Formats: sequence, C-alpha cells, structure tokens
Amino acid sequence: MRRYRLEIDNVRSHLRTLWVVIGIQVVVIFVLEFCLLRAPNDIVVHIPPDLRSGAAVKPDSPEPSNIYSFAFYIFQQLNRWPENGAADYGKAIFSLAPYLTPKFLTELEKEVELKGRRGELINRVRGMQERAGHGYSEMRVDVLGEGVWVVRLDMELQESVKGMSIKRTLIRYPIRVVRYAVDPESNPWRLALDGFAGEGPRRLLPHEIENGEETGEKGSSNIE
Repeated sequence: MRRYRLEIDNVRSHLRTLWVVIGIQVVVIFVLEFCLLRAPNDIVVHIPPDLRSGAAVKPDSPEPSNIYSFAFYIFQQLNRWPENGAADYGKAIFSLAPYLTPKFLTELEKEVELKGRRGELINRVRGMQERAGHGYSEMRVDVLGEGVWVVRLDMELQESVKGMSIKRTLIRYPIRVVRYAVDPESNPWRLALDGFAGEGPRRLLPHEIENGEETGEKGSSNIE
C-alpha cells in the first residue's frame, strides 16, 4: 500500500507541475498577444541607394541619402510641365498633394493663381534635371532637428514656349523636408516638402557651376 500511495503522490505532484507550466504558457501567450495588438500594422524601412559597403537600417529612420532622393524626385515631378503649364502645373500640384505640407500646398496654389492671371503659364513647357557633378553628397542635406531637414538641389531648369527656348539656367533650391505621416496610404515615404528654406532659390555662381562647390546661400534669390 505504501508503494501505491507514493506513486499516487508522485502523479499528483507531476500534475501540479504540469498545471504550473500551463499557467505560465497562458500568461506568456496573453503578453505576446497584447504586444502584438500594440505593434504598428506596418513599418517603413528606408534603404540607402548605395549598398556596396552594406548598411544598417532602422525602421522609420531615413538616412540623408533617402531625404535627398525624396526631395529630388518630388520636386522634379512638381516642375514637369510637358505640354502647357496653365494645365500641367495645377495637375502636378494636385497629384503630389500627399507629399506636400498644407503650408507649401497653399503657397503653390497661390503661385499658380498669380502666374495664371499674369499669363505666365500659357503654352509654357518646363523640365529640370540634376546638374552633372552636383549630385548627392552628405553636405547637401542639413539636419535641423528631429524630423526636419534642408536639402540643397542644384538643378538645370529649362523652359520653352511653342518650341522656342526662353530659359535655361542653373538654380540652387534649398528645400525643407519634414516627417509627414498623416496619410500613410497615399504617402508611403511619410515625408513631405515644406517649402523653401532661408532666402529661397538662387542662381548658381560661376565658380559653383564649374566646381560643384557647396557654399553659403549668398547671391540673388530673385528667380522667376
């Protein structure tokens, strides 16, 4: 009898151990489920354009090269008027609205209205491209604070009316870029252009054109 009683006690002890293990597993499952419910539905990972030497990336932490690429692409598309600026400029602003802050969007809409009243957009074709030798470098992106950057784009602006070239000039555009995650469905970058920094766009000086130098924002900013 004693042997059977010991066996029964061992079985009961084993059952208690199993119930403890089950209880711990239940707690772990609830903790994991709670963490899963609080986790974001999606994350954004900004991959640097040059991966030849590898890269360590963090979710939602864009590198300066990503900021430059974003500003360049959106601003170039904003200034692409393939047929008639009177229609194309407004269409570009509308299509790129998710990538513009409300402040900058309002400024652009006022600019379209003003230029439209002056007749400056009729039949005007515009395009811009990056100046050779003036591409991305770390000095072209300034970090102003958490989620705020200034990107300096050196662009070759070309404009024509009815096939006749009326403008071909090199301009530096200092563009503010900010974090902007109000509509991730329409703006997967979660970044937006916030207008021009400092004194705004200006023509490049001769020595800057020749050498592609990064200098202060001196010079005329009167760009029409």
